[in-house]
Amino acid sequence: MTSAITSSTPSTVSSTGASSSTSSTSATKNINANDAANSQDRFLKLLVAQMNNQDPMNPLDNAQMTSQIAQINTVTGIEQLNTTVKGMVSQFAAQQMLQGSAMVGHQVLVEGDSMAVNTETKTAYGALDLSESAADVKVQVLNASGKELGVVELGSLKAGRVNFEWDTSAHPDSGPLHFQVVAKNGDTNVAATPLTIDQVVSVSQANGALQLQLGRGDTIDFAAVKSVL
Repeated sequence: MTSAITSSTPSTVSSTGASSSTSSTSATKNINANDAANSQDRFLKLLVAQMNNQDPMNPLDNAQMTSQIAQINTVTGIEQLNTTVKGMVSQFAAQQMLQGSAMVGHQVLVEGDSMAVNTETKTAYGALDLSESAADVKVQVLNASGKELGVVELGSLKAGRVNFEWDTSAHPDSGPLHFQVVAKNGDTNVAATPLTIDQVVSVSQANGALQLQLGRGDTIDFAAVKSVL
């Protein structure tokens, strides 16, 4: 399935602030290391003071001292683990952005009722996901104001994804086209999800999730992509 979707939006991925991010990460690591070292130093000073001032007739129990040392080691280990995990998360996010940038310029299939139009072949394209088999499936092609321009009869279909196309030559100046799926088993409606073709123009991250900016202006999560064309 082909289409001619174009966008004047520059297909670039911003990479500013790389050096400042690296400096910030290094500073954070140094602060965390200093905090851990300071905690151990304070603990050892308190332990020595406790031993120097203990009652000679009731000295500190070896089990108690061992327990205290184990506790400070546990706290230090958790801090180091947290620092390691944060570093791994940061590296994963950077790798995800690098991989996502490879999608810039590619067409993807996502949820939506807009039709992709190839002006050279005068053909509009769309797709749908049918939740279950249906005896009668048709697609109503609509203009921007919701007026029906034509119908694509798909007949009886099994559950799954279906691609369809519509000849636009009879309505060359109708503007953006949309569609609506009507699927039935007798008098019972069958759920169908409309799918549209769009082009990835840039990628970004929000709250640790990779997001794609599409040619029609929508921003979606990477997980919302049904297929890469």
